Amino acid sequence: MATTERLIKDITRERRFHFRLFIEGIIVGIFAGCVIALFRYLLGASEILRPLIYNMVADSFVAGDYSLPLLYIVTFLIIGWLLMKIVQNEPMCTGSGIPQIKGILMGRMNMRWLSVLVSKLIGGVLAIGAGLSLGREGPSVQLGACVGQGVSRRLIRTRYEERILMTAGSGAGLAAAFNAPLAGVIFGLEELNKSFSPVLLMASITAAVTATTVTQVIFGAGPVFHIGDLAIFPLNMFGILIILGVFIGLLGRIFNPSLLFSMNTYDRLGLRGIKRPLLPLLLAAALGFILPDILGGGNRLVDALSHNWYPLYFLIILFVGKFLFTMVCFGSGVPGGIFLPMLVLGAAGGAVFGSVMASCGILPYLYVGDIIVFGMAAYFAAVVKSPITGSVLIMEMTGSFHHLLALICVSMTAYLVADLTGGKPVYEELLNRAIRLKEKAHGIGASSSGRRIALELVVSSGSVADKALIKDIKWPEQTVVVDVKRGLQRINPMEDARLYAGDYVYLLTNDTDISKLKDMLEKESTPKR
Repeated sequence: MATTERLIKDITRERRFHFRLFIEGIIVGIFAGCVIALFRYLLGASEILRPLIYNMVADSFVAGDYSLPLLYIVTFLIIGWLLMKIVQNEPMCTGSGIPQIKGILMGRMNMRWLSVLVSKLIGGVLAIGAGLSLGREGPSVQLGACVGQGVSRRLIRTRYEERILMTAGSGAGLAAAFNAPLAGVIFGLEELNKSFSPVLLMASITAAVTATTVTQVIFGAGPVFHIGDLAIFPLNMFGILIILGVFIGLLGRIFNPSLLFSMNTYDRLGLRGIKRPLLPLLLAAALGFILPDILGGGNRLVDALSHNWYPLYFLIILFVGKFLFTMVCFGSGVPGGIFLPMLVLGAAGGAVFGSVMASCGILPYLYVGDIIVFGMAAYFAAVVKSPITGSVLIMEMTGSFHHLLALICVSMTAYLVADLTGGKPVYEELLNRAIRLKEKAHGIGASSSGRRIALELVVSSGSVADKALIKDIKWPEQTVVVDVKRGLQRINPMEDARLYAGDYVYLLTNDTDISKLKDMLEKESTPKR
């Protein structure tokens, strides 16, 4: 009853609740910005140190002194052992972190926010800093969510408010990692929460802007990628963007199956313990002397592709090498994301496309840089299936604010190609895999806690709840409709009250029923014939 009373109090005192979320969003943004700033600083330092270490080891080897090369190998063995211990101690810190946050928001997973925050921070620095082809952005999203959950727990908020602060923290983490506040907000709404509401928007915007401000004070306000000034892509050449979208969409379509294949292969081979992280680490140790361009997240590779000319065969080597190395690294399950490697693969694919089109005289060399940028957005849209987030993200990351129309055009094309060929969102596939493995290991339903939570959902047009009486809807057991909001009007949730598309419905339910309720209220039902 206490949870219900607090939820009703928050809903009825709407202005006070909005103001509280505004303040809490600032708090989440400050702490998330500080954590991500530390994460970015440590990874930036590792990017500077890696080439120096490779040169020192190579020079020592050539000179006949094998002590430094031996220390080099031992260091990777130690890193592998540390990563093994971190993952064993905190399984929720593995991989990207975005599927875990989606699972928590759906009520299918739980996490200890402080343990995950510390493990993800240290594990991410070790894995990505050692040169594994993993990104900082997925971990940044999870770190931001940990901050949001931590603030909620410290302030003793309801589960409803905790979900809002976790979503806001996730967007703040992405915004701080990329210097992209707008993309951070949209990502939290489009990818994580799958809905827009005033309270969620209030907390998300406040947290994202605050976190970005913190990181810009430390690192500066420039974009993450230093592409330089790009020529405005002419409208009469938009047909090329359609072809680019199809090309990148097909490249992106093979990403998800390859990722799942890599993860399943590790399991089939029985690679456990230190063997699992050691395989990509030793591969990274060797690639540092053979093809160092594909190591790490890949920020500098994108900049290099934009400013330097490479022969077509080398661009293909970069794409294939980065793709395969990313599969090996992520499949191992060490802390690190696929967000940035995805963008780098899109840039490399765009560079291949631009090089071919320019060589054939179809595309002026002036616009090859534009094609590289468009390739990033298209690849993201094909893999993640969030075209709006991808377009806005690339616009903010590159500072190409005049290319929004072209970005949306190529992103939607790539999205449609992936969708028509049966592609699914990568984070949903990773989440479903994680849930299946957990249920197989612990029994069906073991991944859910059965806690009572408050939930805000929006009735979608054509859903089961649209135009239906509350009493006629087959709600899950122990689900209570607490309130209904229609525009500025509050509807008494009596059994004879009827729901319509656009209504905000506030429910008290078990967290095991979140997915079912989302399907009932937010997904279009099959029309009766």
